[in-house]
Amino acid sequence: MRKFLPWIIIAGVVLILIFWWIGVKNTALQYNQAVGKEWGNVETAYQRRNDLIGNLVNTVKGAADFEKGTLTAVIEARAKATSVNIDPSNITPEQLAQFQQAQAGVTSSLSRLLVVAEQYPQLSATQNFRDLQAELTSTENQILTARTRFNESVQAYNGYVLKVPQSLVLGGSYPEKAFFKSVEGADKPVEVKF
Repeated sequence: MRKFLPWIIIAGVVLILIFWWIGVKNTALQYNQAVGKEWGNVETAYQRRNDLIGNLVNTVKGAADFEKGTLTAVIEARAKATSVNIDPSNITPEQLAQFQQAQAGVTSSLSRLLVVAEQYPQLSATQNFRDLQAELTSTENQILTARTRFNESVQAYNGYVLKVPQSLVLGGSYPEKAFFKSVEGADKPVEVKF
């Protein structure tokens, strides 16, 4: 029995290392799936906003002889934003910047639409328009929450896959993921003029 003891110890250590390696891989996969899920939530929130924008544009078209340039800008920005697709398993800073730029175009044109709509009191007084404005406000809050949760899941993922010894075990199979960042100029206060 004594002559097999070193072999039993070596086999036990090898088994422990194999199970540890499997645990590292499975945990990385779990974190990666969480990032993908949260990215799906971000896309869902943006899709809801895009759907509401279509309803808002149709309400505005039907209620007022509206400025066609503003409506066209909103429709084009919405189309551009929905054409940007990101693979959640390989999110790069460049892809996120492109996505955010497209969404910033939607936000900007939507803001112009709402400002111009205020010039039409009969439009602002309609219940449908007010309901859509409230839904858009709610959706913007959902987008903020979804982006925050996405960043939290990216932080947990990156924290796990970049630590040693996990980074040695995982190699390059689980690359670092990018965070959502604010759009350019968001650090400056908004100037309000009356």
